[in-house]
Amino acid sequence: MPQQAWSAKRERQYVHIEQGLEERGRSKKVAKQIAARTVNKERARSGEAKQASRTSTDDISSSRRGGLRSHSGSAGRTRDQLYAEARAQNIEGRSKMTKAQLEKAVGR
Repeated sequence: MPQQAWSAKRERQYVHIEQGLEERGRSKKVAKQIAARTVNKERARSGEAKQASRTSTDDISSSRRGGLRSHSGSAGRTRDQLYAEARAQNIEGRSKMTKAQLEKAVGR
């Protein structure tokens, strides 16, 4: 559940992320966990949290990372995402393939 310390903006952000994840097929429990982690990371990045880990402040922001992976730009999908799709398609030899080979085998 969202914490009392969150601002109205962070509450809206939490609900938006949670609903989006549920629409994409994530379970309610997992969606809540991911949404809370994302909001807490954004709070840390903007200085709203009392404590912040180094990765929360130095790492690429959650929204930017999601935006980079949501389309097939220069990096496109991660190797793990491609591997999961290759497994779903039952492609032989997938465990030894590189990212480029997986992209070609998956054919998208």
